[in-house]
Amino acid sequence: MADDAIPHADVLNSTAQGQLKSIVERVERLEVEKAEIMEQIKEVYNEAKGNGFDVKVLKKVVRLRKQDRAKRQEEDAILDLYLSAIGEI
Repeated sequence: MADDAIPHADVLNSTAQGQLKSIVERVERLEVEKAEIMEQIKEVYNEAKGNGFDVKVLKKVVRLRKQDRAKRQEEDAILDLYLSAIGEI
């Protein structure tokens, strides 16, 4: 690789370098927080499992509650249509 093909820090001015560093550091902190939150969510699901709840179904409930009610009803209707069409209902 030729020397002129290697990127150099001096291509960005000091302001841009500072902004870039700040962005990278913020993303890194958020990734750590995300990992911590994911661990907490896992603990809650383990607690639910310990209390006799079906975690797979519980995750589905959480996912469905995120959806818009009308959108969910539309998807349910289409699912029923498809299942009916292949003789599953």
